[in-house]
Parts: sequence; structure tokens; C-alpha cells
Amino acid sequence: MPSVLIGAGAIRGCEGRFREILTSAGFECLDPPGDHLLDDAEVREWLPQASALIAGSEVISPSILDAAPHLRVVARVGVGYDAIDVAAASARKVLVAITPGANHDSVAEHAFALLLAITRGVAFKDRALRAGVWDRTVVLPLRGKVLGLIGFGRIGSAMVARANAFGMPVIAHDPFADVELFKRLGVERVELDELIERADVVSLHAPMTPETSRMINAERLNRMRPRGILINTARGGLIDQKALYEALKAGKIEAAGLDVLDPEPPDFKDPLIQLPNVVITAHVAGIDEQALADMAQKAAECVVELYMGRMPIDCIVNREITSGWTW
Repeated sequence: MPSVLIGAGAIRGCEGRFREILTSAGFECLDPPGDHLLDDAEVREWLPQASALIAGSEVISPSILDAAPHLRVVARVGVGYDAIDVAAASARKVLVAITPGANHDSVAEHAFALLLAITRGVAFKDRALRAGVWDRTVVLPLRGKVLGLIGFGRIGSAMVARANAFGMPVIAHDPFADVELFKRLGVERVELDELIERADVVSLHAPMTPETSRMINAERLNRMRPRGILINTARGGLIDQKALYEALKAGKIEAAGLDVLDPEPPDFKDPLIQLPNVVITAHVAGIDEQALADMAQKAAECVVELYMGRMPIDCIVNREITSGWTW
């Protein structure tokens, strides 16, 4: 009987359609106790027993792959895969799969939740009231403010309808997105530095790559509009957090809404976290109840499809090894 390690903490030990799909196909599900992010020692303890991994954000390094000789596939519950050494997986003929199209609406909703928490003062005024302060300071409107999207894939595109509902013109930067997508959604395509200078709200939806690492640095923060707002629901490493702290502390930008940090979890004494003009959540944008269920189901379907000899090509990251790949 093949076994699959349920690594993603949010579904570990839980019932759901994903588990029915796996067990119906003859898989034994391995569920380490707890719902935390598995550390290196725990992954090394459990993964050697498995031929598949339903992954959360566990770090999958070359040495971990070497310790798991039976592993055939890592199916990520989500679309980011920067915690997985894909080159090392490919070298060992391990397929890496993601779940595109399952959580983009969840992330877009959360990005706007962070933005509204800032502009309407929800988070700040809640803190004040609980401290005994009746704060009726005038808040910022969204209507008419320019939303700048860095990254125009599924999540960036999902932001457009929500921006339209709030009366926000949208500009976007993505050198890889289809030009027709911009036209169809009525979004102006601009270069990155132009977006930084024109947008009232800069929202990050780019993948974490060597090219995008620390793309929001001190220089670009200094070029943002004086009352600019930065939203990040993508990856913490896209931002130079020290530079962000300095920009926020000095009032060079208005505020930031962050769902992702670098590292995660953070040092809770990090001065960035203590700033009053920052709203932070714990990397939860993409995991509302529906999105989590959909991602888990799609990850399980990928594992079963591969086990049955079928190739869910749209979900495979390292497609270069699919030719001749077998379970």
C-alpha cells in the first residue's frame, strides 16, 4: 500500500474530501501529531516512509530528498513552491505539483481586508478603543485611488473586480502576463518604476525568485507617493523589511498591510511589528475554509492522477522530467 505524508498543518489529522480521494485510491495517510509547520527533524522522521507528500510550507532540501528514497511526488497545498528545492527534486525524478486556481479569490479578499483595515482605520481604531480612547479621526477613502499591482496572474487579476467595486483605477506590472489580459480587464500595463511612482496603493502578487528578491527596497520605497500604502500577500522576501521599517517610521509612506514576513514566524520583538501604522496577519490570506478545502482536494487529485499513470500537466512545476516519468 502506498503512503502519503500529510505535511500541511491546516489539514493534518482532519477529515475532508482530500482524504477520501487518497484512501479510495489505496493510499495510507500519515499524519504527524499537531497542526504546526513540520520542522526539519520531523520531516526527516516521517518522509522516508512516504511515496508522496501533501506539502504545506515545509522546507524540502536536497538532503531531505536524499533521506526519502521512495518519494515520487510533492504536491503543494498552494501555488508558491519556494520552500522546495525544485532542481534537487528534478535531479531525483520527484515531481513537484501545485494547486493553481484554488485560492486566488481568498488571497484577493485578504489583500483588500488589509487595505480596508488601514484606510478605514479599523485595526488602529480598534486598538485605540480597547485602550480607552474614543478615536474619530477622519479616515482615507479608496475611491479614486490608483491601485498598482505587481504581478498579474490569477491573484492579481482577481484584484481588479474588487478594485472596480471600490472605484479604484488599476495599473499593473508583469512582464510575463498576456497583453490581452490587460486589455480584457481594462488595466493599464506599466513598467515597475512607473507603477511605484503613480500608485496610491502598491499590492504585491509576484512569485519569490532571485529576480524579485527585495524588489521593494529603500530606493523604491522612497519613490512611492507620500501617503502611499504597501500591501503584501505574496512572499515576505519581496520586501527589504529593514528599509520598510525605516520608511514607515519616518513617515515616507502612510502604512503597510502584510500577510507575509521574512522569516516566518518572525522575531516578535522585530521593531517592524511594533509600528502603529502596520497591520500584520500570519500568512493566512490563501487559506479561508473554501480555498483550503479546494487546494487540499486538488493536491490529493494530483497525487492520485500520477499514481494512476496520468499527468496533471497544468499543476506540474518541473515539467521537464515528465517524459518517461513513472511512479
